Amino acid sequence: MFGLSGQELLVIVVIALVILGPKKLPEVAKTLGKGYQELRKAMDGVKGTMNVNQVFNDMMKDSDERPADKRETYTKHDDSTQPKG
Repeated sequence: MFGLSGQELLVIVVIALVILGPKKLPEVAKTLGKGYQELRKAMDGVKGTMNVNQVFNDMMKDSDERPADKRETYTKHDDSTQPKG
């Protein structure tokens, strides 16, 4: 986690305990945990959006590389020849 060893994490916890006190430390830890969880959710959302964009761009690139005679073409449906009624 963040490249910290067990000893470094223990030193941080002891310093936080001395500064915040035993009553306030669990509350602060809980708040930090929730903040970290929200950050992870946001980052996962950004990664998901980036993956969707990458797939879309790859699909567009593949369609541009196909020969013109192999592409599906859009034809406008002409309703003027259909009988009205």
